Amino acid sequence: MSSASWPSVKAGTAAVVCAACLVVTCPPATAGPPGSVGSSGTDDEPGAEGSGARLDRSGVQFRSDVSEPPSVSALSWMVTDASDGKILAAKNAHRQLPPASTLKTLFALTVLPKFGQDTVHTVSEDDLSGINQGSSLVGIKEDTRYSVADLWRGVFLSSGSDAVRTLASMNGGWQETVSDMRDMARRVGARDTTVESADGFDTPGQVSSAYDLTLFAKAGLTNRDFARFAATKEAQFPESGGPDSFGIQNTNRLLVGSHGVTPYPGLVGVKNGYTSQAGNTLVAAAQQDGRTLLVTVMNPQSGEYNAVYEEARALLDWGFSAAPDASPVAVLPDKVGPATGTTSRAHDHDDARVEDRDHDRDQDRARARDHDRARAHDRARARAVGEHSGVVHASAVGRSARGGTAPWGWWYAVIGAALLTGLGITLWRSRRGA
Repeated sequence: MSSASWPSVKAGTAAVVCAACLVVTCPPATAGPPGSVGSSGTDDEPGAEGSGARLDRSGVQFRSDVSEPPSVSALSWMVTDASDGKILAAKNAHRQLPPASTLKTLFALTVLPKFGQDTVHTVSEDDLSGINQGSSLVGIKEDTRYSVADLWRGVFLSSGSDAVRTLASMNGGWQETVSDMRDMARRVGARDTTVESADGFDTPGQVSSAYDLTLFAKAGLTNRDFARFAATKEAQFPESGGPDSFGIQNTNRLLVGSHGVTPYPGLVGVKNGYTSQAGNTLVAAAQQDGRTLLVTVMNPQSGEYNAVYEEARALLDWGFSAAPDASPVAVLPDKVGPATGTTSRAHDHDDARVEDRDHDRDQDRARARDHDRARAHDRARARAVGEHSGVVHASAVGRSARGGTAPWGWWYAVIGAALLTGLGITLWRSRRGA
């Protein structure tokens, strides 16, 4: 090589080295995957993933576009718009706690549609067997005829375990009813509830949550009989009268106004409860200005008299004030229980099991289709990779699987361009210097 061309070669080589160093030290910026930018705090989006993540957290959850909910002592609570399922605020919504008689909302959701309200049943000794000592009773007597409506008034107004036992006996027995309640809890999307006793009596392993109890009440209120019994303040038991008939009053103090509690305006039920393990529990629904709110309160810790009712009142007041402007922290799943209204016994467990079996079979088929599509997609991608490997792959260098530009592809392209440029300069100067 001539002396005139040697500097050109050195210059070209230096250009190539500089270009390669620039590419290595300054790789191009790449865009993150969709949704990689997240948010936290009180402004999370209430989508499916956000809802679950938020409500699984401990402490109070609400959106920052409304005032802070009142400070109450309950271990768990939730405020929900019953019309659309939007959860306005919650504290420890999925915390599993003993539910006491609020679990009777699930019992009613499960069993109430199975019998016509005018059906008459003569109570037997077996119907009333197994009642736990200390249970609340409405006062059912053996060998006495009661309508199904009488029995449900005994459940909703007096929280009578004797009424629950009788209806469960009509439903096929205590364990059969417990099994049906478990099935119903699954159908409406409850994940925190374990049913061991149909009447809510303290039983090892039996738990529910503010979230699940709200689900049961929301689904129940779509049934006109459920809604009617939940709102009934007083009744004659049995309603037909007679020498053994007597008056009963709803034990929900926020509904009727008793024991120093002022009734809440627009309250429409739903169910209160108390046991030594659960403490006081309450699911309350109220309607104002065309909006129905559900508030669930579990086990207040303040020790104050009527705390469960006054804390529910404070949460309802906040909910009605905040609801017009509040963004939800989550939304209840769009699932329903049994059909609205009363049905005959013919539409009972077998139909429910067939429906559940068909639903499971459809899900299995859908999963199989998704699996087949995924395998086909993987095979197609494998073929594409094989066809574009080696020299052919050079035509697609720098393209990622998502259609973006991969960093290493850019590096190879720029290095190649720099090498070609340097080589061209070297050859051109060599020819000029020759």
